[in-house]
Amino acid sequence: MATPNVDVRHWTREEYERLIEQGFFQPDERCELVDGVIFEMSPQSSYHATGVRFCLIALQPLFLAGFDIRCQMPLALGLDSEPEPDVAVVPGAAADYIQSHPVTAELVVEVADSSLLHDRGKARLYASSGIAEYWLLNLVDRCLEIYRAPQNGVYASHAVFRGRDLVSPLSRPKAEIAVASLIPSRWPQE
Repeated sequence: MATPNVDVRHWTREEYERLIEQGFFQPDERCELVDGVIFEMSPQSSYHATGVRFCLIALQPLFLAGFDIRCQMPLALGLDSEPEPDVAVVPGAAADYIQSHPVTAELVVEVADSSLLHDRGKARLYASSGIAEYWLLNLVDRCLEIYRAPQNGVYASHAVFRGRDLVSPLSRPKAEIAVASLIPSRWPQE
């Protein structure tokens, strides 16, 4: 029996933004465009939301001047991608992005529980876009995956940090963030 040939409609970022402007998506519908495919984003659990908040708390004091820390807002990456990372540290100030979304970031952080495979797959997108550093806060395995040194669409460096390990953003080498401070405890004894 022959299998059907299925074509996937790839969207450009321009088409995707037109859909948004025309009200195609419901106001509470969360979507993102990655490599021409529109993905519906899962609702956030409180565990996930707390992980995002912990990342913001840790990063905000490190990037006070000259950067805007955006939470779940679009990045315009190439012609066919507009992901909405959980945290993005972008150059400039909030007012710099009134007319268009940022096209790069100093650091991107995704917090992943049910979206782990999808978010891990975004490493290729971020590397292809020249983003120097991508952090994946892996709530499933309770660790922080750090991807660095984008080369030819992949990150040349990948390391996993846990619990008491200390990490520093590339652009803030003297800063120290305890991985444990980023990962919410599900149970009081943790």
